[in-house]
Amino acid sequence: MCEGAGAGMLTLKEFLAREVVPALGCTEPGAVALATARAREQLGAGPVDTISVRVSDSIYKNGMNVGVPGASGETGNALAAAVGALAGKADLGLEVLRDCTPEDVRAAKSMLSEGRVEVTCLPEVHGVFVEATVESASHTAVCVIRGEHTNIISVSLDGKTVFQREAVGGSASASAGDRDIIDGVRYQDLLELADHMTPEEIDYVMRGVDMNKSIAEYGLASESLSGLGAGKAIWALMSDNKIEKNLSFLIRSYSSAASDARMAGAQMPTMSAAGSGNQGITAIIPVALVGESMGLQREAVARGVMVSLLSTSFVRSRIGRLTPVCGCSVAAGAGAAAGIAVLLGGNWVHAARAMQIVLSNTAGIVCDGAKGTCALRVGAAACEAYLAALIAVNDRGINSAQGIVDDTIEGTADNVGRLNAEGMRDVDRVLINIIEERVQRSEMM
Repeated sequence: MCEGAGAGMLTLKEFLAREVVPALGCTEPGAVALATARAREQLGAGPVDTISVRVSDSIYKNGMNVGVPGASGETGNALAAAVGALAGKADLGLEVLRDCTPEDVRAAKSMLSEGRVEVTCLPEVHGVFVEATVESASHTAVCVIRGEHTNIISVSLDGKTVFQREAVGGSASASAGDRDIIDGVRYQDLLELADHMTPEEIDYVMRGVDMNKSIAEYGLASESLSGLGAGKAIWALMSDNKIEKNLSFLIRSYSSAASDARMAGAQMPTMSAAGSGNQGITAIIPVALVGESMGLQREAVARGVMVSLLSTSFVRSRIGRLTPVCGCSVAAGAGAAAGIAVLLGGNWVHAARAMQIVLSNTAGIVCDGAKGTCALRVGAAACEAYLAALIAVNDRGINSAQGIVDDTIEGTADNVGRLNAEGMRDVDRVLINIIEERVQRSEMM
């Protein structure tokens, strides 16, 4: 156990329950679908007339161009909202669309074509926020999610509250979901949790390894729904001897392929990390592949992955849950570097040094929404994590504060958070304008 900031003791059980959970598809449209599904359940029997969803700029951006599970590659928050209301099961959390069928998708698309689904961006609201209103001929139900992707804070029916609890952190800020559980914990103390894993926790982590490797292998299959196909392309280059068949490119290929499939809306779950499936891919796959290449025992691999997951959430607690910077490149890339460093025989100092290398390299990479090209960043971050770990365990790397890098990993993570909060506050607005202008141009053609 580990001392937390005003929270007493943090356990791995609590950490895993909050930060490491299965998710189907992108977690932002997943949160939209979860909200409409929960509102629809409160509405009761009978057909749905209209759906109206208000979301933060972060949710809006990340759901615009990413595949909806079961929709054969079709994208968008509005489609996710409709499918969620028609076929979603709120008790499945971020796997809310697990049981949707092609018939459900066709019905959802009909609602969109009839103008009965509306999604509105709230440009001044950041982080995780979804307010879904689902109406029938005689009733109106509203569900609000705030702070974390599955954190339903209120449900009402015809204006009367039927469920309510406090938002995590009390606001819709990007960092609200992380503060209570990680913030204030020293990195060295946090990693000690990984030294005391129970058999059940080992099994759970390795379930995540199997889950994320399975979607990667699906993404590499020739017949897969694989979005950009970055993982397949790298695999083909290795197979044709156009690039070397080494562990670095294997890591990049597998990680990219998993993201390819996920961004295309493949109906396969991933084990997420700190609220993101792509972060889970980045944090888990490279560490697992390194451990397997070394012939390590299952328990040792699980410990390395656990270090990666803890480290990913450590960085996320400083930069926020949904941000203008790419969480895969920054948080999960740093986390994977720490996990690999431990597998290679390093201690927490080597893990922190590996993180410093990644953070100095990736701090300014922008998140321009969830979509096919995320696979490029996932693969690049996974590959850089492996290289950073190799450098760190050989006692090389950054030895002094410079630029965004501080003397400590805590200071560096705080600096990245400040760059994100203060230096990039208009990034999401500009990106949303770019994407919407492109959509408007295409509609005029």
